[in-house]
Amino acid sequence: MSWLDDLDDDADEPGFDETDVRVRPNPKANRPRTKRRPAHADAQIARVLGVDRGRYTVLVDEDDDDERSVLATRARELRKTPIVTGDRARVVGDTSGAEGSLARIVGIEERTSLLRRSADDTDQVERVIVANADQMLIVVAAADPEPRPRLVDRYLVAALDAGIRPLLVVTKTDLADPSDFLGHFEGLDLAIFTSGRDGEKGMPVDRIGAALVGHSTVFVGHSGVGKSTLVNALVPEARRATGHVNEVTGRGRHTSSSTVSLRYRGAAGSGWVIDTPGVRSFGLGHVDPANILRAFTDLAEISEECPRGCTHLPDAPDCAIVEAVQEGRLGPGGPARLDSLQRLLETFRERREQAPGRSA
Repeated sequence: MSWLDDLDDDADEPGFDETDVRVRPNPKANRPRTKRRPAHADAQIARVLGVDRGRYTVLVDEDDDDERSVLATRARELRKTPIVTGDRARVVGDTSGAEGSLARIVGIEERTSLLRRSADDTDQVERVIVANADQMLIVVAAADPEPRPRLVDRYLVAALDAGIRPLLVVTKTDLADPSDFLGHFEGLDLAIFTSGRDGEKGMPVDRIGAALVGHSTVFVGHSGVGKSTLVNALVPEARRATGHVNEVTGRGRHTSSSTVSLRYRGAAGSGWVIDTPGVRSFGLGHVDPANILRAFTDLAEISEECPRGCTHLPDAPDCAIVEAVQEGRLGPGGPARLDSLQRLLETFRERREQAPGRSA
């Protein structure tokens, strides 16, 4: 008998197949994990008011008689998704707002804007400050501490890059005349509010408040300029801590340690005030300089006649914008607008020169 006959005999015997493999039972008796996630069709849309150590305060049923603040955590699948003040979040779970209750954020709605900054101009890592703001209120002091035009330029660049309308408030005008400082911004379409002007004492709270109605406005400023004092005047229940300026260093003390969204209610309507911690620097490593030119609509139109790669700076050859201003085609305000544009664009030339791999 040949070995082929042996194979035929073995075929008649009961053999082994995959059904004989023993599978170890699941000791926890739970179902295997799946990548499929529930749709959460019953999720409610809530506004993120603040973030504190992995817990999110959100406002549920906004503008409704039953609106309430709810404490929430983030779902595991969102652990790599930044959730910031101003976000519109999808929330499930216990949204009663009762003491000890905890809801869960399972998604973020599409953002209309995103204000960001980097540690410095050469750092490409972004830090998200606030989402869905449509205005930025820049607060500076006329003195104590001294105003810093270049820092304000950086705020303006970040706002214009994000598509956010900038506003400017100057405090402490009883200590110094801000006229020279404000002269830097004559060419910009920038609403400016000053304290102690036109017979008013203190800040023109009513006029500033009127500009906040119907908007979500992020407040930014150097430490010690009076930003928290202004927030408390607009939103009395905010009770934001206020500080003072060090007489030796001239620097303000950080009083706001976190970003928080507060409801403004005025005679003309309501809006949102988003208070941020004071900063002494504002990196622009993430900003696209093309967004700055687009903010100057009349100059952007003329720039289409510029040579390819034109920087629009004073040393740029054959710049159509510079020629239009020199010829008076932009009217009396043209030189100021060009100066403002060039100062903002100069920020990016400095950034490129400081970038790693470039010689000083």
